[in-house]
Amino acid sequence: MSRSKSEKQRPHSRILFLCSGNYFRSRFSEELFNHWARRLEIPWQADSRGLIRNLDGLRNAGTISPHTIKALATRGISPLADKRWPQPVSREELLEADRVVALKEAEHRPMMQAHFPDLVERVEYWSVDDIDVASPNVGITQAEQLLLDLIRSLK
Repeated sequence: MSRSKSEKQRPHSRILFLCSGNYFRSRFSEELFNHWARRLEIPWQADSRGLIRNLDGLRNAGTISPHTIKALATRGISPLADKRWPQPVSREELLEADRVVALKEAEHRPMMQAHFPDLVERVEYWSVDDIDVASPNVGITQAEQLLLDLIRSLK
């Protein structure tokens, strides 16, 4: 069976991490996943997006959460996408990803249902708290454990 042109050009499988604003949890997940995938030579590449349709309305201070930067720094990781502003997810990105993970089921399943009802079941839902529910360290610890489990399953 021949591979399509886009499959031939794409050397890695793609995982897409989703959170509400693409500022804290999904950005940490993207950076940590890519760090370990490179280090362990796992042929996967992560990206992240937000489920809020108009991210311009959020009052984020900068391109990426300082909690994410601090958590990565304590792990010896320099973020590669820290200059990119948060971005909302598109239907095309959801369909093109090999795997899609939303970081908080209680929060993100309803958003998926509202914006992409036909794709709700395409998403794997985790339970990673945002800073309005728990301290940033709690969310980082939750995400890191799930990410390391995911990395182990891909090895």
